[in-house]
Amino acid sequence: MLPDGGGDDEERWLAEGIAGVQQNAFYMHRALDSNNLKDALKYSAQMLSELRTSRLSPHKYYELYMRAFDEMRKLEMFFREETRRGSCSVVDLYELVQHAGNVLPRLYLLCTVGSVYIKSKEAPAKDVLKDLVEMCRGIQHPLRGLFLRSYLSQISRDKLPDIGSEYEGDADSINDAVEFVLQNFIEMNKLWVRMQHQGPVREKDKRGKERNELRDLVGKNLHVLSQIEGVDLEMYKENVLPRISEQVVNCKDDLAQFYLMDCIIQVFPDEYHLQTLETLLSAFPQLQPSVDIKTVLSQLMDRLSNYAATSPEVLPEFLQVEAFAKFSNAIGKVIEAQVDMPVVGAVTLYVSLLTFTLRVHPDRLDYVDQVLGACVKKLSGKEKLEDSRATKQIVALLSAPLEKYSNIVTALELSNYPRVMDYLDNATTKVMALVIIQSIMKNTTCISTSDKIEALFDLIKGLIKDMDGAQDDELDEEDFKEEQNSVARLIHMLHNDDHDEMLKILCTVQKHILQGGPKRLPFTVPSLVFSALKLVRRLQGQDGDVTGEEVPATPKKIFQILHQTIEALQCIPCPELSLRLYLQCAEAANDCDLEPVAYEFFTQAFILYEEEIADSKAQITALHLIIGTLQRMNIFGVENRDTLTHKTTGYSAKLLKKPDQCRAVYACSHLFWTDDQDGIMDGERVLLCLKRALRIANAAQQMANVSKGSSGSVILFIEILNKYLYFFEKGIPQITNTVIQDLIELIRTEKQNDSSASDPSAEAFFASTLRYIAFQKQKGGSIGEKYEQIKAS
Repeated sequence: MLPDGGGDDEERWLAEGIAGVQQNAFYMHRALDSNNLKDALKYSAQMLSELRTSRLSPHKYYELYMRAFDEMRKLEMFFREETRRGSCSVVDLYELVQHAGNVLPRLYLLCTVGSVYIKSKEAPAKDVLKDLVEMCRGIQHPLRGLFLRSYLSQISRDKLPDIGSEYEGDADSINDAVEFVLQNFIEMNKLWVRMQHQGPVREKDKRGKERNELRDLVGKNLHVLSQIEGVDLEMYKENVLPRISEQVVNCKDDLAQFYLMDCIIQVFPDEYHLQTLETLLSAFPQLQPSVDIKTVLSQLMDRLSNYAATSPEVLPEFLQVEAFAKFSNAIGKVIEAQVDMPVVGAVTLYVSLLTFTLRVHPDRLDYVDQVLGACVKKLSGKEKLEDSRATKQIVALLSAPLEKYSNIVTALELSNYPRVMDYLDNATTKVMALVIIQSIMKNTTCISTSDKIEALFDLIKGLIKDMDGAQDDELDEEDFKEEQNSVARLIHMLHNDDHDEMLKILCTVQKHILQGGPKRLPFTVPSLVFSALKLVRRLQGQDGDVTGEEVPATPKKIFQILHQTIEALQCIPCPELSLRLYLQCAEAANDCDLEPVAYEFFTQAFILYEEEIADSKAQITALHLIIGTLQRMNIFGVENRDTLTHKTTGYSAKLLKKPDQCRAVYACSHLFWTDDQDGIMDGERVLLCLKRALRIANAAQQMANVSKGSSGSVILFIEILNKYLYFFEKGIPQITNTVIQDLIELIRTEKQNDSSASDPSAEAFFASTLRYIAFQKQKGGSIGEKYEQIKAS
């Protein structure tokens, strides 16, 4: 092996070797030119003696070897030409080169002449090859022996007695060709493995790297084997594969075993692997524990699954040879034999097996579940996975069925699917839950039974409730919102045309989301409410008894569920959201002609307004929502409606700021005049609301004058004027053109009295209103007559 020395020393030794090769090659060529065979052999032997060095690393030795190799090709051409012309006998030449002084040059020369000998066909190729491969045993130095046998392989690859070859002999010649390549391979592998055990222990890693640089020299033999036409499936099955597998297992070297198993998989045809699967797989459990079996075995499964995908006609063969069962059994034996295999290695094997199964046997859900079950068995007795690599592989394992079937319903039929998920940590459980939801969204999967939804929510439980050991302070707010929005979107994907089954679905969803805690409810409850309201509208006009457990789906039953669900928001608290949802339910109850239910929802909304909503801006928003919803209600009797409108107008007058009071009060005017509702046309109360709004606007002007020294903007008066115009067009008798004219004059007076800078928005608003009045005048007809008496200019 390479003695201790620096890189500069090695460069110097290489330079000396190359110089020796070049110098002797020069004399060799001169002898060849003068047809002096004796001198040519002498200088070629001296040139090849440079390859006897032990001072170079494999990389540098390769450089030296290639210099000599180029010269030997020229020498071979000379020998071939000489024998063709009859200047010398190839048999005599074959004997002559065996008298070289040193064994290494002698064998290189022997191989060179042997190539010419086979080409001349003066002797059977099989005899010459057998002689050469045996004689090469004379070099047992690992590095020198490897390159010598590589040279033998190189010069003989086109001279094997193969079927259809010009060197084909009798019927057994193909066996001789295979035997020659196998024997050369076995000897090269032995030399390659022996390199690891020479030299000091401290250089073990260095030797490993050096050996890795030489692996292709060994692997080329397997490539040559795969190219021999005579190696059919029968020969491969009975002779080639068993011999190679035996050598791989017996060498007990992790680097050699990994590389050679990979070579077998890569160089031989897929159909050979399929038909010899049992023999090939039997070698894996016998490999060294340090061999990265998962990578090689995964490559084999990937290659065969690609074979099945590109050649569908071979799928029956996979069933015939029971490929899945053999792979599953082999993986089990490998995991059992390698007791120290990390979890990530075992899970990776199952991921590859599952990928193979989904591509080759997509219709066999029992196979898929069997793979998941085997993974559960491997993980049994362990806590949550902490190895990030293993966790990543588990996610890949669970994602594969989703990607293949594009339907979560299929995954829900796998009994071991949730059992595998149980081994994920809390963070990864959430990631997997999001993957599941994204799959549903991407494929617009409709989940239509309550039992399937129960199973689904068990899978995504990491998103819908707090997991054991979860730390709230570790939660990123944006991530949390995105997670809960995903759950909310999922709820809208749950649907069944059967009303009773849809009610069961809603009850199942309610049961799960109410366990989500105060942080999740604001995201998930609205989705449940609106999904339930969809069902309510499908059931409009139906009614029935709501007592008992198993009851038909009726609006009353659903409204009970909605009331319970929205009530759960009160523990947060989240009064603004609850109020909005109560009002939505009240409107739905109105459409179903359920006055008591609608009144109850309004009552709950008013209670929230009075007791929970303290912020002035929130009060304004809530009050306008109440007014808008109440305006659309047509189910209430006179007494209930009066109660609710009285409450609403009372709330309007109690807002903190005068402008807000004013706007709320004039908005209440719409509660007393609705075109499409019989009996709600109270012009007196409309006028009363508008007059009250004017008084409040006037009070706001006075307060502005006291605090700021100016009367302030007239925007409120302009807004009230627009309300007057609206109701004037509706034909309310109490709203006359005189009232409108007086209001226009009031606005103009207020503008003139305002000493402060004018408000551009108010000016534009007022000008637009006057243009509207002028436009209505120009229309003519009844509208024009109504506006004729109003002076807008």
